[in-house]
Order: sequence, then C-alpha cells, then structure tokens
Amino acid sequence: MTKNCPEHLVAGIDIGGSHITIGLIDLKKKECIENIHVRDFVDSHATAEEILAKWADAIKELWVQSDAIIKKIGFAMPGPFDYPNGICLIKGFNKYESLYGMNIRKELAERLNIEPHNILFRNDAEAFLEGEVFCGSIKGYSNSIGITLGTGLGSAICKNGKTVDAELSVMDYHGEYIEESVSTRGLVRNYFRLTNKQLKDAKAVVALYPKDENAVKSFEIFAKDLSWFLIRFIQKEDPEALVIGGNIAQAWEMFMPTVIQHLERELNVVPRIVKSALMENAALIGGACNHSL
Repeated sequence: MTKNCPEHLVAGIDIGGSHITIGLIDLKKKECIENIHVRDFVDSHATAEEILAKWADAIKELWVQSDAIIKKIGFAMPGPFDYPNGICLIKGFNKYESLYGMNIRKELAERLNIEPHNILFRNDAEAFLEGEVFCGSIKGYSNSIGITLGTGLGSAICKNGKTVDAELSVMDYHGEYIEESVSTRGLVRNYFRLTNKQLKDAKAVVALYPKDENAVKSFEIFAKDLSWFLIRFIQKEDPEALVIGGNIAQAWEMFMPTVIQHLERELNVVPRIVKSALMENAALIGGACNHSL
C-alpha cells in the first residue's frame, strides 16, 4: 500500500441509521471512482467503541481497495452534530446514542493514525445537494434546493455556491413534525391507517403498487403531504431548481406526477424539478467536497 495519495482523491463517507458507505472521490474529474466502494452494516445501538471500530475498519478497507492511504476524509453525517468541531450531539433519535458528546474527529484520527484536520464533517442533506450541484442533475444552477426522502426528511439550500442545511424536517404539520408524514414512517403509517396492517418499510408499500388500491391511496396521501411541504419550501426560497433524492425517490412515478400537479396549481412559478442523478453517491461526493481543491 503506497503512502503517496494525490491531493484530489478524497474518501467520501455517508453515515446512515444502519450503515456506513464509502466511495473514493476524484474532485478533479468530479466523479466517484468505479469499483472502489465499501458498504457495511453498523449497529447504531452498539457501544461507542464498537461503532468507531466499525467505521475505522471500513475506512481501512477503502485503503486496501485503493492501494493507498487516503488521508482526506469527508463525512456526510446526520444531525444534530457539531460539524466544525466534529462532536456528536445525537440524542433522543434511537441511533448512535453512545457517541453523544464524543469528539469523533479525534477518535477516528487516533484509530487511523492520521492528522485530525484531515477529517471533515457536514450535514447529510447538505452533502446530498452539494453533490448534485457539483456534478449531478442540477449542475450549473446558482439557486437550488434539495430534499431527501427516506427514513427521515432532509432539506438543503444552495445559493451562489454555498450549500447549507435548511433544517425543515421539524416544521409543524397537524401537530407533529412534517418528517413524520414525509418519510418512510409516514408512507408505512398511511398504509397501516387504511388497512390495519403493519408493513416493514417503504419497499413493502412499493411492492404492492398498483395492484393494491390501499398502496395507491397511501402514495396519494404521501403526495399531498409532500406537496404541502414543498409549496412552503419553494415559496420561501424561490429556487431555479429542486432535486429530490433518497430511497423513496426511486418510486418517483408513484407520487411525483401528483406532486407536480399540486405545485402547478398552487405556485405562480414552478422550478425545474428533477430526480437525483447520483442517488447514494451524491452524499459521498458532497461530503468529499468539504476538501475543496
């Protein structure tokens, strides 16, 4: 394994509720290098030592695949998190509770034997949008917004090259956070309320579509809830483009035509609306982009 790694190669890392995904990002070519990819299950309820060891081992596996020690590392990390200082503040979200208050930058730097300043963090929704603006479906737009639809609802804003987390998942909607409706939880809950049957996840609802009329109805409710959210997000930011990613975006045809109809009816100007071109790689690339050339 060579120690000499070009400055433009960065390990982009996405931390999910049950996994770690790592790609080798070439910031010059603006791409995720093919066939160098690590994805591993992580028990987010494990001890801090077990989680950190798992993350460090996954990074070392990328080094083996790359035949190089990639010292620059960029994390796309769910919040709450002190991103500039690398301190985990996740508490009360049923994941990574054991890391609360820990300096993740310092802990990983010690395990990997690299300088702490080489490890950078940013919000996962922010990283997703950054990746799409950098080399994805909305490349070239100076004013854009992005959302991720999955286990939660991520939202971010990019204006004049600066991308920030919009933190809109906690908007009030019928007395609860909008994320409870516009997420995997919301879609599964829709189906449960219609049938009294508890499905495992969004994929289970998708599998029943379109033969099961309750699956169709579940997506109709989801589309209505998502439209309510997007109308307010778009009115607030007046973007040129909106990019949508996350696992639920894979079922685009099941809800987005209805959403677009709602937006066209309620908004004077509808931005360009596109599906993520990079999908899972968007957050990896956006995380790596913290190490700007």
